[in-house]
Amino acid sequence: MKLDDPSLLDNRVTLLHVPGGTVVSRQGDQDVNILFVVSGLLHVYQRKIDSEEDTCLFVTRPGEMVGQLAVLTGEPLIFTIRANRDCSFLSISKAHFYDIMRRQPAVVLSVAHSVVKRVSSFVRQIDFALDWMEVEAGRAIYRQGDTSDCTYIVLSGRLRAVIRKDDGKKRLAGEYGRGDLIGVVEALTHQARATTVHAVRDSELAKLPAGALTSIKRRYPQVVTRLIHLLGEKILGSLQQGSATGHQFGLHAVGSKWDSGNPASNLSTVAVMPASEDVPLTAFALELKHALSAIGPILLLTSDNIKQRLGTAALDSLHEYRLSSWLGQQEDVHRIVLYQADSTLTPWTQRCIRQADCILIVGLGEQEPTVGELERMLERSAVRAQKQLVLLHREDGPAPARTVDWLNMRSWCSGHLHLCCPRRIFSRRSLPKLVELYERVCQRPPDRHSDFSRLARVLTGNAIALVLGGGGARGCAQVGIIRALAESGIPVDMVGGTSIGAFMGALYAEERNYSQMRIRAKQWAEGMTSMVKTVLDLTYPVTSVFSGAGFNSGIYSVFKDRQIEDLWIPAFAITTDISASAMRVHTDGSLWRYVRASMSLSGYMPPLCDPKDGHLLMDGGYINNLPADVARSMGAKVVIAIDVGSQDETDLTNYGDALSGWWLLWKRWNPLATKVKVLNMAEIQTRLAYVCCVRQLEMVRNSDYCEYLRPPIDNYGTLDFGKFDEICEVGYQHSRTVFDIWGRSGVLEKMLQDRQGTSKMKAGDVLTCPNASFTDLAEIVSRIEPAKVAAVDDESDYQTEYEEELLDGPRDAYADFQSAPADADPGSTSEDEISTRHRHSSLAPPQTSQDSSSPWLADQDGSRSPL
Repeated sequence: MKLDDPSLLDNRVTLLHVPGGTVVSRQGDQDVNILFVVSGLLHVYQRKIDSEEDTCLFVTRPGEMVGQLAVLTGEPLIFTIRANRDCSFLSISKAHFYDIMRRQPAVVLSVAHSVVKRVSSFVRQIDFALDWMEVEAGRAIYRQGDTSDCTYIVLSGRLRAVIRKDDGKKRLAGEYGRGDLIGVVEALTHQARATTVHAVRDSELAKLPAGALTSIKRRYPQVVTRLIHLLGEKILGSLQQGSATGHQFGLHAVGSKWDSGNPASNLSTVAVMPASEDVPLTAFALELKHALSAIGPILLLTSDNIKQRLGTAALDSLHEYRLSSWLGQQEDVHRIVLYQADSTLTPWTQRCIRQADCILIVGLGEQEPTVGELERMLERSAVRAQKQLVLLHREDGPAPARTVDWLNMRSWCSGHLHLCCPRRIFSRRSLPKLVELYERVCQRPPDRHSDFSRLARVLTGNAIALVLGGGGARGCAQVGIIRALAESGIPVDMVGGTSIGAFMGALYAEERNYSQMRIRAKQWAEGMTSMVKTVLDLTYPVTSVFSGAGFNSGIYSVFKDRQIEDLWIPAFAITTDISASAMRVHTDGSLWRYVRASMSLSGYMPPLCDPKDGHLLMDGGYINNLPADVARSMGAKVVIAIDVGSQDETDLTNYGDALSGWWLLWKRWNPLATKVKVLNMAEIQTRLAYVCCVRQLEMVRNSDYCEYLRPPIDNYGTLDFGKFDEICEVGYQHSRTVFDIWGRSGVLEKMLQDRQGTSKMKAGDVLTCPNASFTDLAEIVSRIEPAKVAAVDDESDYQTEYEEELLDGPRDAYADFQSAPADADPGSTSEDEISTRHRHSSLAPPQTSQDSSSPWLADQDGSRSPL
């Protein structure tokens, strides 16, 4: 380490002896030490992607160090260190090493040099070719039609891809977060950019030129195989979830079979801001933090605790880079970072908005839906982060209402959620007492069925959707299945359906209670068996046999004037638009009308005229009888799909070329006549819906994200509503058995696990020591005194050695790196100009000023060195 004062090591170095077979550090550890081998050997292993085996990278011998890269960069350890036989080594913790660096900054040079010696020349070339880009929120990375000359890797922040259609309209193509690869398809195929990509918030990217990518492909063909594998997963995920979303030109890091294509799965930061001063924002943030803790390590940041951690001047513009770096470090070690904004437009509130992947606007459902000053600022500043409206309701208060008014005044909100809050949210406690209360609350695990847990799963991409298919009276089994779901502890975060499934789903979304749902569903089913109502609704059969007035009355009596937006659980209904020959997904508007439209069998009921555009809507079963793909496209990680549709039957009576209804009536009423099996009109309609959707149903059943369930209800007819209790019990008994099997086989456990697994460190391991705080490595390095003559000679030898190794590599590859066009930044003279800096092994973060006082960061000609 070349210390001028060896006493710096006093009380900072620990001598350890470990027996053979000991794992000293594991891949992914955040709290890393620098190890100096005294005797024996330390073997360094790395686990490859999609492999359960570890590969030995190198062996650390006596007199050598290991672990210094992770300590310098603050990143998790990228390999596992194991002693295969007895070994002795010296250990210096990260906190102690940083303390040494503060006293003698130049020590970082020798440690960095030891890292460079471990790295192959090819890796150094790639490191030299990579550019580190800082992109401000709202800036364009590239635009549709631009030349594809590079690929981008998201280091931090969030990007959004938009595609412009031939008619001039724009469509969201995808959003990308940390670890995602952007623009790789166009770079590999040498095609123009297919989308325009903007930064949703301040972001950091690594830019890999096309020449470097070509060199990697030549030298390591297995990289191409891996890219093809990732592209295949992406394409399959897009096909499975339909055309509603599609990240066609980027690659997401996929963690499990349910993750591919999930649009909400890579949020890192969430800001919460009040719609009015009356909102109990602190209690809301603490409650949400408690719910999120079941998913992974969570950090809640406020202006007060930022000043406590980083000093009272932390929010000053002078400390902009220091604060940004610290916040980025928190994203590394936490699953979600929650930013609680102030009630007014302060510098901290502006920082929260700039850092957010998603902004939650929190309002009180009982208040008037007025727009607050903070929201007006959001609208004026054109913040690109997605915004969600969250309305809080008291436990003993009225059901949600007037949600449409809230949303109409907030066109910038992309969605909304209703939360039924525990009484402690609205308690008027002082801040210290409120914090004390939630310290006790956090000692208990959060209730997975609470609305806050639902919000937590939605924010982290772990939402569980319940999709109910169409099938007439067979859909009564869905009531029993919902009972079994509750008893098995399976939460539902979204519900949708087709035909009878839309009806049952809307009932559940409104009640959230099995008992009340069953009572209302049974009352409606009994009304469906009334012959008097049926006869009175008959009409001259030009469009349909029934006028629909009686059926409308029955549906309206259940839902009244409720809007879909007012349901406790997000819900949708599927209809077939015969005016536009398309599928319609209804997530807003009159609840009873769209449920009725979704249940309108052709020939029985007339199409319902959409009150919005006048289009004719029919039963959704004709186009998508089990819309699991729709739920997937709306952000669900897992979809539990309940199929109650018709099944194939081949034992029907062959009645010849013509069929007389009178003959069928005689056969049915004559006890001595041979029974015949002929489908009635309702059965033919449901069979027709099944035929239309059979291909889509097979795709749903075979998809990785869907858990398919079909109760044994084939013996019940489409109009057997009089057998409600019997069909309901069949659904309950069957699903309870299935859910018990899921519990024993681990399916339920995996269903409730976070999609990102355990990649983040545990919440209790965030800080390396109790008083450890953010260390600005760049600030320490900048204090290294300019090199003296002797030091220059030594450093020149080091640089010459580096340059020789660099030039020893394939010259065509090195030339490829240098062949990147000088005008690669198309926005250098436009409003989309962004700053570009080389990223060097993550050891030199981008500087806010041009400071070349660090000799190890610059060559003699002033250009950046690879480290």
